[in-house]
Amino acid sequence: MTVENNGPLPGSGTNRVPLSRQRRGVLEHLRGQAAPVTASALARLCALHVNTVREHLDALVDDGLAVRERSNPSGRGRPAFRYRARPPQESPAREYAGLAAVLAAQIARSSADPRRDALAAGEHWGRVLTAGRTPTADPREARSRLLELLEEIGFAPEADAEVRHVRLPRCPFVEAAREHPGVICGVHEGLARAGLAVLGGAPQSVELLPFAEPDACRLRLGLGERAEGERGGAEDSYGVGGGVGQGGGGGAGAGAGQGDGAQSATDRTPGAHR
Repeated sequence: MTVENNGPLPGSGTNRVPLSRQRRGVLEHLRGQAAPVTASALARLCALHVNTVREHLDALVDDGLAVRERSNPSGRGRPAFRYRARPPQESPAREYAGLAAVLAAQIARSSADPRRDALAAGEHWGRVLTAGRTPTADPREARSRLLELLEEIGFAPEADAEVRHVRLPRCPFVEAAREHPGVICGVHEGLARAGLAVLGGAPQSVELLPFAEPDACRLRLGLGERAEGERGGAEDSYGVGGGVGQGGGGGAGAGAGQGDGAQSATDRTPGAHR
């Protein structure tokens, strides 16, 4: 598997709301700067009002994606704040991300079937994380509980109303996933499989489409248990239909639609964003 786009943003495991398109643009401009910049300078680059940019920067600092620091004093008055993007390796979960990269590299080198072993490791992880939880007989509720688990880990999932089509705009191990997508993404799919199996009373299908969009992966839940006609209608409305081409996406996201896949926030399942 090859990765042809940047994929999700790093996720730290906090209950962070996914970035809006405008805030993501501010972050991308900030990441493109060789040195810390003021809000005014970044506002000119983004063609936005300085107050709007400052609001986004403050939110990025709160989310751990940017750093705010004082400029060196030069004359009267308080020095202006300058901002820089925080590299993924500076995140609070950097030690775990580094460990994930090492383990993924080892599996990729030594395993006769890296994907099989990655799925098995992910399934074990999923069973550990859901141990002791009472399953529900409602398949939709089980899918919603899985999303809560993924939110806790740092994927910031966005789901349709039936919690069948899910965008994952963040990934706690995205740097390792770019290096070893077959292993890391296999672990995450195994986690989702085992988690859903424990949280629900009936088996449901799970399919992860890594790097299916330029800024997100996709997860399909329980589609194999639906009637064919019902499945087609729901997928068309969400923009992720079986057999739809990748478009601008990359990686192993075959079958993941690329246009306006995600629904509006009002159509998403309550609780998908915490």
